[in-house]
Amino acid sequence: MNSRVKEATNLALMLRAGALPVPLQVIEERTVGPDVGSDAIKLGIASSLAGAVLVLITMVALYRRWGVTAGISLVVNMLLLLGLLSLFGATLTLPGFAGIILTLGMAVDANILINERIREQTMRGAGAAVAIKNGFTSAWTTILDANFTTLIAVSLLFMFGSGPVKGFAVTIGIGLLTSMFTAVTLTRGLMEWQIRRTPRAKLNLAMQQLMQRIGQSSTNYIKGRVIGLTASLILSLGSVALFVSPGLNYGVDFTGGTLVEVHSATLSVDTLRNTLSEHGLNQATIQEFEQAGEYLVKLPVAPQATSSVDKPEALSVLRQSLAGTDSDASIVRVDMVGPKVSSGFTDVSILAVLLAGMGVVGYLWLRFESHFALAATATIALDITKTIGFFALTGLEFNLTAVAALLALIGYSINDKVVVFDRIRETLRHQPQWSLPKVINSSISATLGRTIMTSVTTLIALLPMALAGGQTVASFAWPMIFGIVVGTSSTLFVAVSLFYFLADRRQQKGLAQLRPSAAQMKEMLADIP
Repeated sequence: MNSRVKEATNLALMLRAGALPVPLQVIEERTVGPDVGSDAIKLGIASSLAGAVLVLITMVALYRRWGVTAGISLVVNMLLLLGLLSLFGATLTLPGFAGIILTLGMAVDANILINERIREQTMRGAGAAVAIKNGFTSAWTTILDANFTTLIAVSLLFMFGSGPVKGFAVTIGIGLLTSMFTAVTLTRGLMEWQIRRTPRAKLNLAMQQLMQRIGQSSTNYIKGRVIGLTASLILSLGSVALFVSPGLNYGVDFTGGTLVEVHSATLSVDTLRNTLSEHGLNQATIQEFEQAGEYLVKLPVAPQATSSVDKPEALSVLRQSLAGTDSDASIVRVDMVGPKVSSGFTDVSILAVLLAGMGVVGYLWLRFESHFALAATATIALDITKTIGFFALTGLEFNLTAVAALLALIGYSINDKVVVFDRIRETLRHQPQWSLPKVINSSISATLGRTIMTSVTTLIALLPMALAGGQTVASFAWPMIFGIVVGTSSTLFVAVSLFYFLADRRQQKGLAQLRPSAAQMKEMLADIP
């Protein structure tokens, strides 16, 4: 008996090691299309291109010929990004697609930062060559801090994340490098080429007077800091309550469901999707087989019902909807499927996001000070909770597309806060005699034009996706639009208010707001006898 057990054990070990040839019999082989369906892909691509074109038109309207230069830089950036993704053999998933949209937004922001810095130099009387040189020098620190902060976050997402999270991180990481290269190198080269014959002439920038008035505004942004923080906390607490009850409307990616193979010679994927939506199955996902007329329909499990109760009801509705549209349609087979997103994936993804947040805090702590880092991180956490509350309130399906939207919003929110905080740091160093409220208000006014234009151009890129991108793409675009509005307002009224309270407390303790710069250290050392 023992010898037979040993023989069986040895045979199992040999099979596992591949030492014995084992014939492999293919029982079934099928080719399926993407989860979102070919029609959804076409709508997504078309709406994305429409948004990109609108962004280019906006840049030209804002900055005239310099907008054309920025547009060329953006196009080259996207081509480089897609080329590198193709070179590395990266698979473009929905989170990866979110990374491309975020890369476009950050590339636009870099060009707007450069143009606004050049505008400031021009208003001070600098000639074209000096304005461009100083403008790029001033913008470089901000671009570096914003992009490097995001790069740290996505690096940790890649190291500790899994699946779609890694896809998002790869896309953003490559996109950040290409956007920095095109914004700082290509854009500058094109600008200097255009003014090579008239280096001392004054640059003619669009809306110069309007932007000057915005930059010199005396608005007291931190006057309502208590109201702003209170309102933000109430909304975030309300979002947490909505998350608990009624909770999120989890899609098939999180809940699993029923897999139904449908055959219809007349129904297209678009018609089938509309038919299912009309009968209340709007959460169903459709995949196409290689053969025409063959579809895989995934029906999610309703959260308020068990699978044994929900499956017959969903199948009954599916049969009725098919019979009413195509009497010859048939259901070939029915299977139960598990969720794509396992509990392990969820745990690893949450850990990756937390570590990314810690990485951002660490970098901001080193590059700025602790109160900058804590204010930015707390505000981003408030932004995320409100966006989750938006999902719970609207009943939008929470699936991998929603995860992509949340990851993109984290990157956008980080970038937005860093830009404003970088200007506060610069003002603190240049005007140390100013009071803290004056420093904050002046810094917000100086960056308000950039904040508005970056938000508007990103919204313009997302709006066609939300309105005409189809259900799958819209479930990404609408939360992004909500998140951008919340993120922009939180930068102006929440992040700076938190910073003010933390900085004021630091000031009462007799601590400096900033570490001395290299120039200041040199001056202090020179004064020592």
